[in-house]
Amino acid sequence: MNNSEIQIQFPKPGEWGEFTLTAIYPDEEGYTRIDRYQQNDVPEEQTPAMQAVVAALVGLSEPWQASQVWARLDHVLASWPISEDGPFEMAEAISLTVEAVNEQGGHRIFTPAQYQEFTIKDPAAVDFFKYFTTHNQ
Repeated sequence: MNNSEIQIQFPKPGEWGEFTLTAIYPDEEGYTRIDRYQQNDVPEEQTPAMQAVVAALVGLSEPWQASQVWARLDHVLASWPISEDGPFEMAEAISLTVEAVNEQGGHRIFTPAQYQEFTIKDPAAVDFFKYFTTHNQ
């Protein structure tokens, strides 16, 4: 079981260039670590994966804009449809849960069950998650 999570807060929903990323994960001794990063702290090699997260958020239906995102490591079917001839394969993916706001001050939670693009199967996204939740261990 993976007890790690990344939280991303956007102080100005809809403006994706400014954010705070908080990585929450168990360290090697079992204690919970909390590391915070600003947009300028994200290493250049991790930027494409962050852009994949933002691309998924842009898919939210108007008038909703993401204000906070929770990213978790998940296991999903590697391909669909499942072949009748053999076993199915699982792959690591990142699942996003998104809190969004609208101009009237409403809040709403969106999940991968509602938006398929909130399940990111790109290996770079998985590497991004692991970079922030294991690199300090």
